[in-house]
Amino acid sequence: MFRRAVTALCYTAARALLALRPHVHRHLPSVRTAPLLGFNLDSRWSVTMTWPFSSFQPHDYSLPNPSWSPEMMRLYDHYNSLCEQEGGGKSKAPWVRMPSYNRLLKYAKGGQCLSKMVQAKARLFTRNMKEEGASFEYVVFLNKQEKMCTCIFQAGHLLEGPPGYVHGGAIATIIDTVAGALTTYLGGLVMTANLTINYRSPIPLGSVVLVHSLLEKMEERKILIFCQVTSSDGSKLHTEATGLFLSISLGHLIGG
Repeated sequence: MFRRAVTALCYTAARALLALRPHVHRHLPSVRTAPLLGFNLDSRWSVTMTWPFSSFQPHDYSLPNPSWSPEMMRLYDHYNSLCEQEGGGKSKAPWVRMPSYNRLLKYAKGGQCLSKMVQAKARLFTRNMKEEGASFEYVVFLNKQEKMCTCIFQAGHLLEGPPGYVHGGAIATIIDTVAGALTTYLGGLVMTANLTINYRSPIPLGSVVLVHSLLEKMEERKILIFCQVTSSDGSKLHTEATGLFLSISLGHLIGG
C-alpha cells in the first residue's frame, strides 16, 4: 500500500513539472504503463525491488554501519531473526524490517530518477547527515499481525539538548517518524495532525533506546497511535506519546 501510494505521488509530482520542464516527458512512463509496486512486506522486500531508471538501488540507511554500538547490533540481530522464516516453510514471519532511504521518492519505482528531478537537493530530515552515527541512527521493524512496530534508535552527538542528553525535539522527531511509518502502512498516505508527548526521563547521548508504536484506533480518515520510548532492556520509560494522523489524497499533498 505504501509503495503504491508513493509511486503514484511521485509520477503525479513529476508530471506537474512538465510545464516548466517538458523535455522530461519522454523519460517518464505513464502511470498506466508503469506497474505500480504493491507494498509486499516480507523479509526480502529490500532486495527484490527493481529500479528501471538505474542499475543500482538507493542506499538503505536501516542496515548496520560501523557507528552502531554493540547494543544496537544485538537488538538488530534479535529483531532481524524474527523476520526470517523458520524451517523453510511457506508461512511468512509477522515481523519485517522496513528499508529507509533519504527521500520518500526513492520508495517508488523509478524513484532514483525522480529524486534528481523533483527538488533534487531535498533530503529526509532524519537521513540528511553524511557522517554515520552523528544524528539519527535507527531501524524500524513492523509486526503486521499485531499492527505495531518497534524502532531501535541510537542518538548521535549532534542531537544534544541539555548537556549530555538528547534534545526533546529529536525525541519528538523519532516518535513522529516511527508512528508515521506504522500509519502509512495501515492507511496509505498520511500526515500528522496532532502529537502529544510526555517526557518522563532524559535519554543520554549515544545510548540505544526502543521506540514502540501501536495502533489504538482507526476511524474513517483518523488513525490514533500510542508510542513509548524505553531503555533497550525495557526497564526505564523515557517518553510516552499519542499521535493523531489523517489519511490524505494525492491531490491534497501536492496542492491540487
